[in-house]
Amino acid sequence: MRIFLIFCLLSVTQLHAQDTVLLRQLMQTKPELFNTILQNRDSFRVQIMYTQIDRDKKNRPSFTDFGFHLNENEYFYPASTVKMPVAFLALEKLSKAKRAGIPIDINTTIITDSIDMIKHINKIQDNVPNRSTIERFIKQIFLVSDNDAFNRLYEYLGQEYIQQKLTQKSYPDAIIRHRLSVSRTEEQNRRTHSVTFLTNTGGYLTSQPPAFSKAIFPSFQTRLGKGYYAGNLLVNEPFVFDDKNRVYLKDFHRMLQTVIMPDAFPAKQRFDFTKEDYNFLYRWMSAFPSESESPKYDTSKVGDASAKFLFYGAAKGRAPKHIRIFNKIGGAYGFLTDVCYFVDFEKKIEFFLSATILCNSDGVFNDDKYDYDAVGYPFLKNLGQLIYEHEVQRKKKRLPDLSRYKIGY
Repeated sequence: MRIFLIFCLLSVTQLHAQDTVLLRQLMQTKPELFNTILQNRDSFRVQIMYTQIDRDKKNRPSFTDFGFHLNENEYFYPASTVKMPVAFLALEKLSKAKRAGIPIDINTTIITDSIDMIKHINKIQDNVPNRSTIERFIKQIFLVSDNDAFNRLYEYLGQEYIQQKLTQKSYPDAIIRHRLSVSRTEEQNRRTHSVTFLTNTGGYLTSQPPAFSKAIFPSFQTRLGKGYYAGNLLVNEPFVFDDKNRVYLKDFHRMLQTVIMPDAFPAKQRFDFTKEDYNFLYRWMSAFPSESESPKYDTSKVGDASAKFLFYGAAKGRAPKHIRIFNKIGGAYGFLTDVCYFVDFEKKIEFFLSATILCNSDGVFNDDKYDYDAVGYPFLKNLGQLIYEHEVQRKKKRLPDLSRYKIGY
């Protein structure tokens, strides 16, 4: 049974429907690709959210949501997907500071400790292009999912600020409590260093002091698998995720929607961006590493779709330019996640699609033996292409005007 929740916003009728049948039916049309997933959806911990978009005469969107196995109580480790809301919050904080008259912007050098201070003053004096800036960090996050870039933005925002802002934007259950790819205690993750902004010649502009987070997070318990490695030692007990980051798939999905189509949501749910901010995000969420000059990537090692799981499966090589995917991926502990807005400018196709899957058939965590290549990437690739094919066939009353998202790369 479909449940329709209809409300009016800015004279636009938003149609939100949670359909739990369509995605299963679509996957059943290709049993050779999806039968294993459908028959083992619990062990794979698969969750999918798909949103169809229909436009009115003024190009305003209406949404219809479709879910598969969505369950807030079924934990998945979000890994690098948490970089998306943190990037949004960092850009928002910086943009608001600039509008308040503080002389900083996305190209201002940002440093976090005394060693960093010396290193970056030298870079400034030597006119080195790869200075630490909010612009560079956000580019790195969306182009190649850089962990250090995320940790720098975590320092700028702080754990408590992240929680407060996401709660204010209607995500009270979101938990982003630790840095990535570095080992820190709970107390260390609560502490952030001072952050200083410098001029292009190394002069002082402004700073914020060190902080200690007093955030109180929603509690949850998740123990998965039959064992895990602690260093070189195998521990024959389930792996504990209780102190890890957690964000529901539906919340990631909605966060992206509020950035891609902000006018369709109340102001309190949106990020406070200028037109320039939106254009910056649209460009770097959809750009390929080969289209970036600073930072510059070795395209023989970093493919266009390396950070595009849905539709491409993180394939190597070049990707067609008329298809753009505005997204953020995550992958760790055997979990793969992708949250995306998909656009085909030639066929006038657009949709939102988010999915997560656990690829850990041996049930052991921290052993670096995950089924990404055999299970995860093929599933996400096939799912993205399945929805794309469905959208090609889906009849629409009006084709969308997608010019807002057509960027000069």
